Amino acid sequence: MTHTRALLRRAGAGIAVAAAASVVLAGCAGGSSSTSSSGGVDAKTATSISDFGSLTALEAAAKAEGQLNVIALPHDWANYGAVIDAFKKKYPEITVNEASPDASSAEEIQAATSNQGLDTAPDVFDLGLTVTLQNTDKFAPYKVQTWADIPDTLKESSGLYYGDYGGYMAIGYDSSKYPAPTSLNDLLGSAYKGAVALNGDPTQAGAAFAAVGLATVQSGGTLDDYQAGIDFFQKLNKAGNLLKVDVTSSTVASGETPVVFDWDYLNLAHKKDNANWKVAILPGTGYAGYYNQAINKDAPHPAAARLWEEFLYSDEAQNLWLAGGARPARMAAMTTAGTIDATLAAELPTAPTQSVVPTAAQSTAAGTLLGAKWAAAVQ
Repeated sequence: MTHTRALLRRAGAGIAVAAAASVVLAGCAGGSSSTSSSGGVDAKTATSISDFGSLTALEAAAKAEGQLNVIALPHDWANYGAVIDAFKKKYPEITVNEASPDASSAEEIQAATSNQGLDTAPDVFDLGLTVTLQNTDKFAPYKVQTWADIPDTLKESSGLYYGDYGGYMAIGYDSSKYPAPTSLNDLLGSAYKGAVALNGDPTQAGAAFAAVGLATVQSGGTLDDYQAGIDFFQKLNKAGNLLKVDVTSSTVASGETPVVFDWDYLNLAHKKDNANWKVAILPGTGYAGYYNQAINKDAPHPAAARLWEEFLYSDEAQNLWLAGGARPARMAAMTTAGTIDATLAAELPTAPTQSVVPTAAQSTAAGTLLGAKWAAAVQ
């Protein structure tokens, strides 16, 4: 990922983008059949592997379709490149068409709308929470075989969407130039003058939205009201410490964005851009978040879409998220089963002793509040 993905494609872990630009996927027009080659199963209506009869039958149906359209999946976002490559290696009969890796969550939905009825539409989505919640009418319910391993708090009960990988909001910094922040208020000091960047606009980018959430709970507020977080960033801006530059791998490498609020796994990835880059998860209450998978109800390749989800929730793919520094949704169950990569798990930053995750209602309310107050607070 160039980390414009973190700014754009990851928009909507917090807030939906109004009037998102149309994203057109490469390919030719013309829908593909929703009926699999195995027993006449209508893949579009399949809600679990049992509708196909077996994983082998689903694989046969997906191979018959021969295509899978994905969107907004930068290769260095949570190790997505390795995940995609592993799927291609396992299923060489299926061509994976990758579109708009830096698109936002909202733009994923716009692409589905703009390309509805065409074989260029995305088959699957990877979305932030708020965009997910605002577009459930566009999803097809499907429960993967490992459904029981996904915590109830991370999935919609009928299978419309389900969390896949996530982490904690953290602060990455160039340790050769800046001290390690030990509290949120440290960032208000003169040592961080013109240095602190958000990964995007919190009214559009999920990582930035989560940064405001972290600031909220670390400033005495609660997830019921993000005003405390807005107030913190207003103070940061007035102190001259808020850097209004979009964070990318190149801005970290060049030193243009030397202190960054971002998910721990994305901040960890910057170590390859800057040898002095370190990551701090602040003491106190942490802020956790997961990105969600969903199937486009109008997917042009519905069997391949379902096979993709089965793969993402397999032990193999879940450990690949872990290799990218992210915490897979099935981590607890895999740890119990002994299928987690224990070495990789041990390398994760220490999790906060207490953390919070916003509910759907809290996320929606926070989005409304940020839409009304953020721009004025940091102008």
